[in-house]
Amino acid sequence: MRKLVVSEFMTLDGVMENPQWTFAYGSEEQEKYKFGELKDADALLLGRVTYEAFAAAWPNMLEQTGEYGEMMNGYAKHVVSTTLSEVTWNNSSLIKDNLPEEITKLKQQPGRDILVFGSCTLVQSLISLGLVDEFRLMVFPVLLGSGKRLFGEGLKEQGLHLTDTRRFSPGVVVASYKPVKD
Repeated sequence: MRKLVVSEFMTLDGVMENPQWTFAYGSEEQEKYKFGELKDADALLLGRVTYEAFAAAWPNMLEQTGEYGEMMNGYAKHVVSTTLSEVTWNNSSLIKDNLPEEITKLKQQPGRDILVFGSCTLVQSLISLGLVDEFRLMVFPVLLGSGKRLFGEGLKEQGLHLTDTRRFSPGVVVASYKPVKD
């Protein structure tokens, strides 16, 4: 069965919204990590807002991003939205309802990891439904004080098991967790 992996950039105080703050902390190590992560996947699961931003940007960045951009543009993209009527980015399909059933079907198909980038509202729904297999949180050494938080109000308590940590310069840490199943 495929894994559903939530991979997020976030500040030390949990903000994940509009990650422009990541640029000041970039490193070659981080790029290699993200490249390997994407290479271990073959599909993306995105919420509407993230999909719209990615669909506007990635098709125009092939020359700058090389193989990473080819993967982003070529992979299957499953978009969860109740408001979109169509998705036009290459290899995109729309999931409008029956989220638990549709995600379970995706996970049962042959293939590699399914990555979720951004998509805060979708991630919170996936957590509530118990559909996340792994969290990879790239935590940046910055405090913003306000903004949309990945683990917002209303989520039920859930235990997590730390499976891996990595440290990149300048002070960026990736912590990987798997939910503890009851």
